[in-house]
Amino acid sequence: MPAKGKHRRPKQNPITRKLALAGTGGAALTLPLISATTAGAAGTSAPAAVTAVTAATAAVNVATAPPTTYSVVVGDTLSEIAADHSVRGGWKQLYEANRAVVGANPSVIRPGIKLNIGTQVKAATAAKPAVKAAAKSAASYANNLDGWIRESLDVMAKHGIPGTYNGIHRNVMRESSGNPRAINLWDINARNGIPSKGLLQVIDPTFKAYHVPGTSTDSYDPVANITAACNYAAARYGSIDNVNGAY
Repeated sequence: MPAKGKHRRPKQNPITRKLALAGTGGAALTLPLISATTAGAAGTSAPAAVTAVTAATAAVNVATAPPTTYSVVVGDTLSEIAADHSVRGGWKQLYEANRAVVGANPSVIRPGIKLNIGTQVKAATAAKPAVKAAAKSAASYANNLDGWIRESLDVMAKHGIPGTYNGIHRNVMRESSGNPRAINLWDINARNGIPSKGLLQVIDPTFKAYHVPGTSTDSYDPVANITAACNYAAARYGSIDNVNGAY
């Protein structure tokens, strides 16, 4: 926790850097997947996640001309994409065709990038990614530090906020030891009436300035706190991964 608080004050007209998320060690791209279950009793409506998967599955039977590009979603790997699209030469050929957008490491692909799959494939095969993406949207998160970080990373990916699991976890453990209700009542921020709060010890003005839509407006909320702090770190330091001390 820093002794001085000026580094936590929001800037005028903050601009969030639009940088693509690249997970380290697969942490941001390999998430736990819990398959959707059917409704438990007759007469009850199916959960939204089940409905999404069912609708996407139905598309398999009506899909028309498949696209020649594919948009990467969280959890994808080149090998899975190559298999889903029957890419000749497998993941290696897919990587060679998309080296410019993937980068030097074929094991790390960023959500949102467009891959050229190179060939037309059968309609049923082309619909598989829609089913897979719908199923992934039904993934749930554990109510613990691991789950909060993973959920925040998904939100960050949607908003182009950079950061990795390891970068977030390292800073959380330094700032709050993983306690979402942590509050600093002794430093300069506290004396100024704006104590640092939550997993990444964010003061209220900074939280409000860098709050990310779709997350809670409660600065103690674990996911909202992490995401706002990463948004601030991206604007000031380029990424939460670049923060190794008081920020």
